[in-house]
Amino acid sequence: MADVRTPHPPYLTAGPRVGLRPFRYEDADEFTARARESEDLHRPWLFPPGTAAAYTAYARALLEDPARLGYLVCRRDDGGIAGFVNINNIVRGSFQCGALGYGAFAHAAGRGLMSEALALVLRHAFGPLGLHRLEANIQPGNEHSIALVRRAGFRHEGYSPAMLRVDGEWRDHERWAITAEMPLPPVDAPRR
Repeated sequence: MADVRTPHPPYLTAGPRVGLRPFRYEDADEFTARARESEDLHRPWLFPPGTAAAYTAYARALLEDPARLGYLVCRRDDGGIAGFVNINNIVRGSFQCGALGYGAFAHAAGRGLMSEALALVLRHAFGPLGLHRLEANIQPGNEHSIALVRRAGFRHEGYSPAMLRVDGEWRDHERWAITAEMPLPPVDAPRR
């Protein structure tokens, strides 16, 4: 009997365990279910959309705003969504920079999938997208996020008091950045 399952959408780029693909409106049910399951992991740092309406608005911004790009991190073994990485506030011209936002979902956290995904995003951003710099602004207590960018080779550039409004409050953030000239992590790097 022929396999009648619908294959997952093609990846923009892939590593040994994960592939990156754009957001789609059809991903709302899986994404929002994973976001709701992951609230304990994400709070108080991150608030991905947990309803279909919120997801539609979120995906629309990533799909229609030329200053934003969103990538779903999917497991290659089954195509399931493991997390996401967005490049926001893209500025072209002489700056060629973007700001990263990302999150793993609880079922996939702690397995090195986001390290692999971030390595893929860096190659895509500094290659086909032609960016020169990526920044990650991280709340100081978010140790897992800081460890992720540190593993990826980002350098700590400073501290910004009351930088971003998160969950109704202005929060301090550490500034981390990487440029196209800096060494990139291997795509299949094990977690450290």
